[in-house]
Amino acid sequence: MTRRLLIICLFLCAVTVLSLAVAWFALVSALGPLAERGNADLESASERLVGQLHRYRQVAVQLADHPALSNPSGLENDATHIRDLLQHTADQSGALSISYANVTGEIIVSSDPGEAGNLIAGSSAFQRALHGALGQEHAILPASTLQAEPHRAFSFFAPIFSDQNVTGTVIVRIDMEAVEESDWRGGPEAIFFSDRNGLIFVSNRSELLFRKRPHLATQQPDQATNFAASYSLSVAGQEIWILDAGRYLPWHALYVTRPLPVIGLTGEALIDTTPAERLAILQGLATAALCLAFGALLFLATERRRALAMANSWLEGRVDRRTRALTESNERLQKAQAELVQAAKLSALGQMSAGISHELNQPLMAIRNFAENANVFLERGQHDATAANLTRIGDMTGRMDRIIRNLRAFARQEIEPVRQVDVTAAIETAIELTDAHLRQNDVTLQWQPPPDQVLACAGEVRLVQVFVNLITNAVDAMAQSELRHLRIVVNNGRKLSVTVRDTGPGIAAPEKMFDPFYSTKEVGQSGDEGMGLGLSISYGIVQSFGGAIRGANITTGNDQIRGAMMTVDLEYWRNNMVKDTL
Repeated sequence: MTRRLLIICLFLCAVTVLSLAVAWFALVSALGPLAERGNADLESASERLVGQLHRYRQVAVQLADHPALSNPSGLENDATHIRDLLQHTADQSGALSISYANVTGEIIVSSDPGEAGNLIAGSSAFQRALHGALGQEHAILPASTLQAEPHRAFSFFAPIFSDQNVTGTVIVRIDMEAVEESDWRGGPEAIFFSDRNGLIFVSNRSELLFRKRPHLATQQPDQATNFAASYSLSVAGQEIWILDAGRYLPWHALYVTRPLPVIGLTGEALIDTTPAERLAILQGLATAALCLAFGALLFLATERRRALAMANSWLEGRVDRRTRALTESNERLQKAQAELVQAAKLSALGQMSAGISHELNQPLMAIRNFAENANVFLERGQHDATAANLTRIGDMTGRMDRIIRNLRAFARQEIEPVRQVDVTAAIETAIELTDAHLRQNDVTLQWQPPPDQVLACAGEVRLVQVFVNLITNAVDAMAQSELRHLRIVVNNGRKLSVTVRDTGPGIAAPEKMFDPFYSTKEVGQSGDEGMGLGLSISYGIVQSFGGAIRGANITTGNDQIRGAMMTVDLEYWRNNMVKDTL
């Protein structure tokens, strides 16, 4: 759990860093075009301002060359005519006022009656004009006849020459508010023009007029004088101002500047960076969203795989436990089955004990008689008769040895894997073991061994046990029948099978005949008969050989049962066929 939380925290940190990096890159990428647009807007505004002011400059220069102004004596004698000229020119050009001043700095004639008599000798622009150069200045003028309020004015001072001497100046004043409103006030960007003292003199934002901005952009807000509190950041070589100036100025702005020495001002602009910042934030958020979505999908897939792995592990553990339990159950079942097989064999031996004892008793009695007769023949000197009796005694002992050997082999618990077994020999051994039972019940056996040896994949002792069980069941089934014929046939065609046919009453319930503890015999009839285990055990034995056992009734044309037929299917022996016993 701790490791998973650590991975999630690291992933979130990585997403945060990546999103910030994307947002930063997007902001840096947007600042370049934004600066270009700001510079272009500032250049356009500067050119328009300079162009408008230069129009009045030309007015001042042309008036200075007017004949009526170049004669000082004429000015004093015909002041009314000069005033009308200046008034007419001011009206035609849109100038705020046009005045004439003598070399002492006194305004003699003006289109604004309020300016007549004013002294301007202390003006640096006037002093420049006295030296024969065009002077210019900007200033805040007090209220006058034409302006009820103090107002901003830009003035041009053009020298008047007479005989190559300066005899006076023409002063053309321009109302800056009219200039602002005529062209570019209300533009989308905040543009202003300040003088060398940092005083904002011209702007398309009236809120900035007459304010002094900080000389250094790095000044803290509390050090700024009469300007919106601000400080700057340098982002990718661009200067960003952080402002707190209300709704008329952006909170974050790209600062661009352009010197205008031709009019003695510096053009400046504040370009709103909010759209660029929003776009950068949007791209950062989009990146974060994509990363988080991918992370969520990856987390869900990982959790699903983890859940599946846990489920698989749990299932594997459960399967292992079940497998171990099943293996143990199978081992116990195999052990019980082996014990049942052995018990069934011993039970069959118990059933056959009476007949076997009779089979052994007859040779013993015959041996006794032949031995007594041999003594008599020997005393009489009848050596041929003695030898014949001894030969018969040898035959009897051979028969007894064969019976005892078959009994010993049948009673043995077979643990070896399946191997090649002579089917004919197994059947004949079973017949010999059940011979007494056959004769005791007057059963006629029909058995014709095949001419060729037939080898099957089986266990010899267990296969004999199966045939003994089938023969015994058939004999017991015919106990109440008048016709008692038992026929054993080996079918060694394409498939190998052995059939055991009887003439008994048939099988009552063929579908249940191999079920454990199902029997039609009375319990305790003989040995394990009546318990219903014989065919069930035989079924398991044959299956362990890779074969099958089945039973069916033998019927006539009118569906009358004439007996039962048990069929044992076996596998032919092949050299590469090796199977383990169950």
